[in-house]
Amino acid sequence: MKKKNSKVPYTVGFGVLIVIILAIVLPFLLIHGKYNFGQFWNLFFDKIFKLSAFLSAFSYIVPKIPETLIVTGISAAFGLLFGLLLALIKINKIPVLNPLRALFVSFVRGTPIYVQLILTYTGIPLILQAINLNYGTTYNVNSISPLFFAALAFSLNEAAYSSETIRAAIESVDVGQIEAAKSLGMTNFQVFLRVTVKEAAVVATAPLGNALIGLLKGTSLAFAVSFVEMTAEAQIIGGSNFRMLETYVALALIYWAMCIVLEFLIRRFEKSLRIEMLNKNFLSSEIGSQEIAREI
Repeated sequence: MKKKNSKVPYTVGFGVLIVIILAIVLPFLLIHGKYNFGQFWNLFFDKIFKLSAFLSAFSYIVPKIPETLIVTGISAAFGLLFGLLLALIKINKIPVLNPLRALFVSFVRGTPIYVQLILTYTGIPLILQAINLNYGTTYNVNSISPLFFAALAFSLNEAAYSSETIRAAIESVDVGQIEAAKSLGMTNFQVFLRVTVKEAAVVATAPLGNALIGLLKGTSLAFAVSFVEMTAEAQIIGGSNFRMLETYVALALIYWAMCIVLEFLIRRFEKSLRIEMLNKNFLSSEIGSQEIAREI
């Protein structure tokens, strides 16, 4: 079998990069304008794209990374748990709950996340006001943290989308392995935790990882509920110094770097899961072979 040349993608990539650089440089070399190449770029980074504003934006946006990661982590965790619950309701076709699940998933998938954020931000205070009015309670609407509204909306949205991924992953587990686990005396709950969840995790890691990256980027809309994370901070900076392009280029680079790191971690986690399952299956087959040999 002929071995593929791994250098080809790198050659193509460098070729495209050289073409892009030439496309930028050649017009200044072939067409003489008011300024030469060096003078134009000095003027560009001083007047058009202010380099100082671009660099200073990082000092304001980077400290807001923890806020972005917090809302992403909370939303991913609760969204995954609620998504698992929705998936189990659909798999078992639980009466009453299953139609409600279908209605919830349809609504969340059929409405923009921005609208869901606004509904959460404006709806919950009105509900609390109604409770106060009817029961004489004194719930303070203004004491609710914007993080709660953002995390709740993103968690529900994540749950609706991840539920189908989790359901498909659970249903992909080999029935033979489940029956083998039951034959060893495991209860249904033990089989679910030790066999079904682990097998399904291998299948669901990649799509759920992509959903997590999408959630990270989606948190840029959290400003709708007055939660100040990276994007909200960029809006504040850009509005104060009127350098929106420089600020948002810095923001884009930060998001890009975070997504690259997150994608790397997801791939490593997926690889470790696959190796663990391969080792487990290998050991199981070895034990089975030894048992058969003893019987013979």
